[in-house]
Formats: sequence, structure tokens, C-alpha cells
Amino acid sequence: MIGKKMQKALNEQIKAELDSAYLYLAMAAYFHSEGLDGMAQWMHVQSEEELSHAKKFMQHIVDREGRVELAALPQPKKSWESPLAAFEAAYKHEQSITKRIDALVELAAKEKDHAAGVMLQWFVNEQVEEEASASKIVQMLQHIGRSGSGLIMLDRQLGKRGGE
Repeated sequence: MIGKKMQKALNEQIKAELDSAYLYLAMAAYFHSEGLDGMAQWMHVQSEEELSHAKKFMQHIVDREGRVELAALPQPKKSWESPLAAFEAAYKHEQSITKRIDALVELAAKEKDHAAGVMLQWFVNEQVEEEASASKIVQMLQHIGRSGSGLIMLDRQLGKRGGE
């Protein structure tokens, strides 16, 4: 059985993961409106990943005879100053999620919840990948600057990202 503190914290993380999915859908819509369908595709895949993360947390709670409690999500931002600003926001968001995962790992250790600790290690590794991916795109956009052809090439490359 899952402890009350861990159940509450994991339910809060479910909300954070769903909020991430919602944010990335908003970014996809922004990129579509800018004619950057490749970047929109990248964000659609990212949104699906975040939704799958929420489901992993939900399944963990259910498997341990806990109760999943979904919370309301805030409306996400609708537009960004530039593609770079959007990806910088995504990178910053992933850093905030990493901090949340780290806090959950600490809580699992404090509560001696080894099952949660093992499950959370997957997310620790996943966040390294999430931050690295967003950071790399930010760096590429910084190098591209205002080059329209560079932006089009990156858009085409990001559009090749498929579901994982």
C-alpha cells in the first residue's frame, strides 16, 4: 500500500505532467500558427510523452491500492515571442519538472518507500534526456539567429520526430 504523503505527492506530479502535456500542445498550436509544422510535430510528440508520464504515475498509485485524484489545469500560454523563446520556455519547464522529480526521490527515501524510489529512477533518467533534448534545440536556434533558411532546415529536422 502507498502512504498518504507519497500518494498526495504523486497526485501532484500527475497534475504537473498533465500540465506539461497541455503546455506542449499550446506550443504545437503556436508553431502551427507560425507555419512551423515540424516544430509543431516535435511538440505534439512531446505532449504525448508527458501524457504517458502521467499515466505511469497513475498506474503506480493504482497498483499500490492508492487513489488517483485529478486536479484542474491552468490555461497555458498561447504564444511566444519567437521559436527560440518557446523552446527556452520548454527547457525551463523541463528543469522545473526535474526539480519536482528530485523532490519526489527525496520524499521516497524519507518515507522509506522503496517501490516509489525504484519507479522514480526511471523518471530521473528521463529528465536527463528531456533537458538535454530541449537544451540542444535552444542551442541550435541560438546559432541560427534570424536565418530564415536555418529555421526552415531545423523545422524540417524536428518534424521527423515520431512517437516514442
